[in-house]
Amino acid sequence: MKNRIENMEEILSHHISGFHQYVLTDPIHLSYVSKNLCDMVGLTEDELLSENEDVYASLVHPADQKLYAEFLHHLKSKEQTLTCEYRIIKKDGTTLYISDTVTSEKRGDGILVGYSVLADITDIKNENNNLHFLNETIPCGFLKYTCEKQPKVTYINEKMMELLRIPEARNGEIDYMEMYKDNIFLMIPMEERHRFALYLNRVYTAGVPIAGDISVLRCDGTRAHIFGWVTKCLNEQGVEEFQSVCMDVTERHQAKKANEAKRYLKALTDIYDKIFEYDLSNNTVNCLYSHNSPRFKWLEKIPMQMEDATEKWITDTVVKEERDMVRSFFHAFRQKKLYKPGEKPPQIAYRAKSSSGEIKMYSGIFLKMDDSVSLYCCRCVPDAQEAEVLRNENLSLKENIQELVMQFTEGIAAFEVSDNYVTPLYVSENVCGFFGVTKDEWLPLMKKSTRIEDFVARSKVAYEDFTELLRIGEADFTYYDFNSQSERRIKAICSPKSPAASPRYVLLFNVDDAGVPKNNEFPVDRTVSIRTFGYFDVFVGDKPIAFRNKKSKELFALLVDRRGGYVSSEDAISFLWEDEPVNSVTLARYRKVALRLKNILAEYGISDVVESVDGKRRIVTEKVQCDLFDYLSGKEEYSQLFKGSYLTNYSWGENTLAELTGKILY
Repeated sequence: MKNRIENMEEILSHHISGFHQYVLTDPIHLSYVSKNLCDMVGLTEDELLSENEDVYASLVHPADQKLYAEFLHHLKSKEQTLTCEYRIIKKDGTTLYISDTVTSEKRGDGILVGYSVLADITDIKNENNNLHFLNETIPCGFLKYTCEKQPKVTYINEKMMELLRIPEARNGEIDYMEMYKDNIFLMIPMEERHRFALYLNRVYTAGVPIAGDISVLRCDGTRAHIFGWVTKCLNEQGVEEFQSVCMDVTERHQAKKANEAKRYLKALTDIYDKIFEYDLSNNTVNCLYSHNSPRFKWLEKIPMQMEDATEKWITDTVVKEERDMVRSFFHAFRQKKLYKPGEKPPQIAYRAKSSSGEIKMYSGIFLKMDDSVSLYCCRCVPDAQEAEVLRNENLSLKENIQELVMQFTEGIAAFEVSDNYVTPLYVSENVCGFFGVTKDEWLPLMKKSTRIEDFVARSKVAYEDFTELLRIGEADFTYYDFNSQSERRIKAICSPKSPAASPRYVLLFNVDDAGVPKNNEFPVDRTVSIRTFGYFDVFVGDKPIAFRNKKSKELFALLVDRRGGYVSSEDAISFLWEDEPVNSVTLARYRKVALRLKNILAEYGISDVVESVDGKRRIVTEKVQCDLFDYLSGKEEYSQLFKGSYLTNYSWGENTLAELTGKILY
């Protein structure tokens, strides 16, 4: 045994700070110490070796004695390997940080012994202490967190805690720090989490820092706006971590928003006579603008109590028989019952006294600025003469369109498009069905403007195709007509009312039947091959599928990415339209995309590769050949398929790309 230990010392003396052997019986003592250990602590071999006491234990710093005792206690329980970090005080009084790794085993006589390898980590600890001091004193927030699907916070400095307004934990109250330690995403607003995840994914896969700005949730319910950097590093244990340095730019962000609000307000003053700011959080109303109205001019920039100010305005100006209606409108606003997802801003029309004392018709609208603040804008409705001019203009337009209808017997429709709203002007009866309405339902639509998303939702045209039409001036749509059991092609053109006018009139009419292939027209070879490495493409036999709708192709790619797992409508919408909520509009849009995917697969005779159950869809993996599935099978013949790129067409493919490169993050 002696020779064995001496040989071990000869090998390790130049690579470790010290080595010794414990005898793990009562009392615990050392049976061997290396020369470099003696040199490290400043004691001789004879001074350290004693069968009656553990002299080495007496060198342990008083503050670490309990930790060291527990360490030895655990070593005595069984054969194992344990590591402990503690401080020792040398003979000359200086302090060292030690990392002690002990492997215990039973000797032939049944006595448990431990072989201890010591490493002097004083320099590392001092460096970390210096970094800790720096992190606590720099005027920036500093965070470290793990590279996991739900990153856990491993370090946060005082400045970041101050920025997040993290209170001291008290009995019975929420411990916010413990919450953040489990998942850093709890600091991030829901609408920002996807973007933040993309930041982390890019840093992890590319290995380069990324700078950007983002909102964070404070513990008091308010939001801060920060600008910072995210980078990847190795922690003390050699494990990869993220670290972020953040600056609080909330004031600068708010100033920027205030300037944008001023520009927005200036634009609104060109349209509306009066503009009021309604603040639900403070229960106040503030007159921001009052054109030629001395009644409100003196109230500008003077916040008033919302209920009192509104009631006084209603009583003083609105005609008696319409006051209850107006009161109900504003009461619904205060109760947050006016705004509904997917609907246009709430509006009201009423009669009230003008500044001259005349009774005139007014139109008012609430424009939402954020969750708390909305602008109430109102204006006097044009008088009868002006309204008559507008009506005559529309009648003239309808007459012209009527002439066009005679030329295009398949059908025609016309709209006035301005900003993000559509006003239907005319439609021939045989085209109503294309837009998902009857002739009787079309007439009320002609009297108001409708958001493009809402108007298109019921139609057979995809929202993306409609917006493309508005962008370039013409487009072809293809849709499946259930009445004729055939695919129809629609030609659409978009032309301005005049070269200088912004509103445009959109004309649509049927061109021909595209036709769905009969069974005997299906490709002879219907083997489905899918390429995901690089750009996404699908082949039937040796022919690529010509997807006529980009979103239907993307939906198919998403199903492939899920590798046979079911994808719900809500999940699909969150990927296909990342920045839009799940509502009736996006659900209608998704159903059309899913229908187009079904139709194109039927066209090629491969409907069975996608399975649909209760609105959820999945790809039937056993019915397709896919480079992704082959590569993940682990078979040697497919090991060279992946070259470093995946679903280049779609940003959401970055998550799987990270997995394929061996760096699973999200």
